[in-house]
Amino acid sequence: MSVNSLTPLTDTLSEHETPEGIRLELRLAGPIVRACAWSIDMLIRVILYGLVAAVFAFWGGIGTSLMLILFFLIEWFYPLLFELYNGASPGKKAMGLRVIHDNGTPITFASSFIRNLLRTADFLPFLYATGLLSMLMNRKFQRLGDLAAGTVVIYHDNKPERIQLPEVERRRPPVDLSVDEQRELIRFAERCPQLSRDRQIELATLLGSVTAKRGVAAVEELLGYAAWLTRGDR
Repeated sequence: MSVNSLTPLTDTLSEHETPEGIRLELRLAGPIVRACAWSIDMLIRVILYGLVAAVFAFWGGIGTSLMLILFFLIEWFYPLLFELYNGASPGKKAMGLRVIHDNGTPITFASSFIRNLLRTADFLPFLYATGLLSMLMNRKFQRLGDLAAGTVVIYHDNKPERIQLPEVERRRPPVDLSVDEQRELIRFAERCPQLSRDRQIELATLLGSVTAKRGVAAVEELLGYAAWLTRGDR
């Protein structure tokens, strides 16, 4: 089995290569963290609705008309304006998320408008059930609005840090590896601290034909290969 078999299993990274040959890795956000962001935004909107109602409640018919207009503007333009400003509503920003195109480019007005317009369809039949089902059925966790607009929600890392590989004995791989296979092996080592021990063993077992080991020994063998690959003087 090829080392590349680890690619779709280790995490939720989505790769895209730009015309300039730059490889982008987008860390996709799943339903739970997005639900938390939505809850924060909903709380903010409820507060805004309350403030608007308190201001216009005593203005009679004109106040009611203005109140309904402002309710409409808050409901539909709240996410749109924030996404155009920095790609994230306050809720998404609080959860470290950002909306972008699925090719890695910043979101545009048209895309933001489409994804937010289709929130109505995603909400059906209740509590975004259709949107949740859509996210669970595709690897990029896209709801219907995202699919129509060509957008994804990703984790936005403000300060990228150098990832330190686990300290293990260096081992030369028993077979020659392509550049892509070397990259996937190093990525596995980088992701290991974030994976449970059972998950590490499960992934390492896929390459038992290469390591000739099983269990924890297979994990340590792969980490040793990664350490050898990243050594500057090999």
